[in-house]
Amino acid sequence: MKLPPGKIPIEILQNIVFKNLGLNRKEVILGPTAGVDGAVLEIGDQTVIVSMDPITGVVEQIGFEAVNINANDIATFGVQPAFLFSCIMLPEGADSQMIETISTQMDKAAKEHKIAIVGGHCESTPNLTSPIVVCCIIGLTKKGKYVTSKGAKKGDKLILTKSAGIEGTAILATDRETQLSKAINPKKLQSAKKFYKQVSIVKDALTAYQTGGVHAMHDPTEGGILNGIHEIADAANLGLKIFEKEIMIKPETIEICKYFKIDPLQLISSGALLIAADPKATPKIINALKQQDIYATVIGEFNDHPEERTLETRNGKTKTLPKPVTDHLWTALSR
Repeated sequence: MKLPPGKIPIEILQNIVFKNLGLNRKEVILGPTAGVDGAVLEIGDQTVIVSMDPITGVVEQIGFEAVNINANDIATFGVQPAFLFSCIMLPEGADSQMIETISTQMDKAAKEHKIAIVGGHCESTPNLTSPIVVCCIIGLTKKGKYVTSKGAKKGDKLILTKSAGIEGTAILATDRETQLSKAINPKKLQSAKKFYKQVSIVKDALTAYQTGGVHAMHDPTEGGILNGIHEIADAANLGLKIFEKEIMIKPETIEICKYFKIDPLQLISSGALLIAADPKATPKIINALKQQDIYATVIGEFNDHPEERTLETRNGKTKTLPKPVTDHLWTALSR
């Protein structure tokens, strides 16, 4: 089977990757699981949350992205990210300026989230044409004081913070600026580039968790909002109904997606956060987020029928919730 760009299909994860996991150890409370972006280890009276992600398809802000995207995964457990390891792979011919740019971006982002960069590796890699940064982040909490993305329950409301396609909008506006400048108003394009400032969901997630009533959280990355919704439903083996009109899409995202002829709901969306919450706690969570100047709204509700995942479109029609094959960022970058 030829693989599409980006994440490999869930069937391959389950049939190949998840069947080759080395030794079983008692400290592993939660290992590799579809729709869950981290592992849970119990060591003594502490719970350790660990997550790892690569950053590809980004050039100018790769160091910034590497820290924030990985910190997001830890925060979705309701845990403060604390320690970071990185593997920086540079293209042939790279110079020390590229290393400095990436390192200073990572340093700034890590300090903003109170993260210590504690180790890793850096190399110039033969046949590589663009830099790749892989990070592993660790968070610590008291035993059992966390949630996972598999905790959603029947009847839970699904809250979305911010808007669709945040990271993808920033990437395209930055790395395809010359191309887009021919079709999009300069002020709007500059505004889109600043979407990088929104890619962290650490404040979103910690605020929601500390408010109470949160059963699960997940940050929609590759495949966008639609794929993130499927992943949080897959993890809990639930179905749900989504209301498209409730999903915020910023004008900058709409214009860039229109130019590249891609779907904003299938565009990488780091910066948004999906929260499955008790219906009674939902208003309090949304209010707490808004007090932090974080826009949030209910976009759907979970049911106990995994095969029933529907989307009520903006024109009022109901259809099966689309499941992305690959992120539309890759489609745009190929054009």
